[in-house]
Amino acid sequence: MKTKFLKWVGILAGLAGAPLTQAQDAWIVGQSAPLTGSNAAFGKDIRDGALAWFKSVNARGGVGGKPIELVTLDDANDRKTAGANTQKLLTANGAVALFGYASATLSLDAMPQADKAGVLFFAPFSGANPVRQAPPVVFTVRASYADELEKMLAFWTGVGAKQVVVVHYDDEVGKQNLAVVVDYLKKQGKTPAAFSIQRNAKLDANNIAQLMALKPDVIISTVLSGPAADISKQIAARGAFVPTSSLSFVGAQQYITAAGEAAAGVSITQVVPNPTARLPVVAECAKAMQEAGMAQAMNSTHLEACIGAKVLTEAMRRSKKADARSLVASMQSLGRYDLGGFTVNYGPGQNHGSKFVELAMVTRDGKLKN
Repeated sequence: MKTKFLKWVGILAGLAGAPLTQAQDAWIVGQSAPLTGSNAAFGKDIRDGALAWFKSVNARGGVGGKPIELVTLDDANDRKTAGANTQKLLTANGAVALFGYASATLSLDAMPQADKAGVLFFAPFSGANPVRQAPPVVFTVRASYADELEKMLAFWTGVGAKQVVVVHYDDEVGKQNLAVVVDYLKKQGKTPAAFSIQRNAKLDANNIAQLMALKPDVIISTVLSGPAADISKQIAARGAFVPTSSLSFVGAQQYITAAGEAAAGVSITQVVPNPTARLPVVAECAKAMQEAGMAQAMNSTHLEACIGAKVLTEAMRRSKKADARSLVASMQSLGRYDLGGFTVNYGPGQNHGSKFVELAMVTRDGKLKN
């Protein structure tokens, strides 16, 4: 009778559009990520970094005797698809947490669903305002884009840069990133120039000519690796060099791979330690990746995903039950947690765990140097 009852509870919960609340046989973690399309390398690295950590936890018996199962659905970097994937993850898969969405744009339709279902929405790869000013079930492990942009601008204005040009997407999130730079420079009596692009648009020589006509002393890039690399390569092809800083959103390794030699000299903000740093958490994550059979050297995207997965695992350990409601409560009371050289801190009204930002530069041999 109990088995039949639980079966009907599951059917009714699926029809109602809500995840199961009874304890399950595994911790189901749902993720929508771009596994195909122009941002596929970034999405795969997010998935792989988390998957490596969860595999290492499962090899040690899981959490409370239950394995962690990461279910990743491909959204091809499309907002509507990410929203539809979220619905599937919450209903069909019964996810107790949603994890590692690849941008604020991909999170916009997902966060309200997580809030309605009372399910944790954890560690999105974004520091944009929509994620920072989000429902109470949304928690992050990274600094805000405002923190990153202020780090960049403090450096460049400190060395005398006057004409700041912001490359941004012509959408809600892109315009908010531009507004952060406008507000910062306004305090110094300066106004940046803006260069907007459409998502998924290809940049040609005319676009670059328009950008260069703004006569930038420094370019602040807030776009993904594809267009960022196009800009760098086309500027280099003109025999020119413009100091450039990119948000961590660019995906450091993805950008370096796409831009090739043109990446040298570009600075990129980092919201986790350098993946070559001698820190316990870096060593743990590198070991997890190796043991998971991932031949690729660990990059900053892998590391951030692994760090997020480790924080989520700790919240599971402290959770009273293996269900969504208990997991949200566990995150809300997690407090200060040192992962091994990288610390997060959560509490009542404190959903954003870190303000860590470093400015790293790409070397001639394609490495990031802090």
